[in-house]
Amino acid sequence: MSQSVPPSGNPFAEGAPQPPYPAAPAPAPAPARNNLGLGLVAALVAALVAGGVYGGIAGAIDRQIGWAAIGVGFLVGYASGKVGGSNPVLPVASAALSLGAVYLGQLLAIAIIVGKELNVSATDVLFENFDVVTKVWGESKDLMTFLFFALAAFAAFSGAKKSAE
Repeated sequence: MSQSVPPSGNPFAEGAPQPPYPAAPAPAPAPARNNLGLGLVAALVAALVAGGVYGGIAGAIDRQIGWAAIGVGFLVGYASGKVGGSNPVLPVASAALSLGAVYLGQLLAIAIIVGKELNVSATDVLFENFDVVTKVWGESKDLMTFLFFALAAFAAFSGAKKSAE
């Protein structure tokens, strides 16, 4: 089926044959996401979950892994940006929450390692001897510990910025 083009060269000009089907409507614009409260809640939940997973992995293998700390940070940032939108507070809050998540994960890893050594539950070690766990963390921290913190914070900040776009 051929259609003729009017002499003006514009196939949509008046008098030009129209297609036999209606034109599809333009998609609705995406709703603006700028909900600081929901973004913070999403970041907090992601931080708790990611910190727990990070600690579980690190405790199971008796070492910390840099890419896992990056994953923790990115997950926290991604969740906050995806849910909360482009609010400028969210990348900063995500970075701070990712620091807490990595710290929580490191404490959990210590509790798991000590629990395996003493043949007791890691939760007992963590909750009944929290002061000892934090003291062990303080004595065992080194340059790599702070590098993991920096990587997590950077990943959270950039993850929040990227996912909000």
